[in-house]
Amino acid sequence: MDYNLLVLDIDGTVTNSQKKVLPKTKEAILNLQKQGVPVAIASGRPTRGIVNIAEELEFEKYGSYVLAFNGARIVNWRTKECIYSKELPQGMPKKLYQDALAYQMGIITYKEDCIISGTETDEYMQKESVITGLPIVYREDFPKYVNFPVNKCLFTGKPEELEQIEPILTEKYLHEVQIFRSEPYFLEALPKNVDKAFCLARLLGILGIPREAMVCCGDGYNDISMIQFAGLGVAMANAQEKVKDVADYVTIHNNDEDGIAEVIEKFFL
Repeated sequence: MDYNLLVLDIDGTVTNSQKKVLPKTKEAILNLQKQGVPVAIASGRPTRGIVNIAEELEFEKYGSYVLAFNGARIVNWRTKECIYSKELPQGMPKKLYQDALAYQMGIITYKEDCIISGTETDEYMQKESVITGLPIVYREDFPKYVNFPVNKCLFTGKPEELEQIEPILTEKYLHEVQIFRSEPYFLEALPKNVDKAFCLARLLGILGIPREAMVCCGDGYNDISMIQFAGLGVAMANAQEKVKDVADYVTIHNNDEDGIAEVIEKFFL
């Protein structure tokens, strides 16, 4: 099978443990784009949290794509045009804020240039700030302040507590919002029918590329849908076991050992 699109998660996949793109991985991705194969970044990060990676990989030059918020927003990086966006229902951030207070969780959402927190900053929000490169702005008036369209809200908390709360909120918002954990300490709230697979289907339609010609690589829970959907689903050697279980291929090398370069060499060259 000839593969015509490479889709990459960021954290734990295209970046190493220090959140850096290794030289060999960068070179392999640049060479792939030079050959005319588009690359897409599909990440739970907000758009601004992906900018540095997209620029380093020269997405603007080669016309590659960014799928932010687990695909809730798709951007053509050459034109910077948002070609798809889906937001949470109006009034939902206020409801989710009330849940955060009731279950003693942290809650954040995103503006273009910052993270908006509705509760006091915790260690998990700080992790998100470091990952995205965005500062945290605490708003005590979160329910009133967040009166603009948002693609995602994120609960933060201890893994064992979020594990108990996840099914409760999933049932509560079954017909309104999609609830899932992207990390043990992150519980995401996204619009219904938004995940990486759903939004990649939109991108494939725009590009005219069949699903079978797409390779998707990831390591976390929120990568499972696209790995199952892809023509070739790849789990990193460092991936969660549940991710490896659904993958067609598991890399020999992890994200600290240029696992993505391995994928490109094996399936595209």
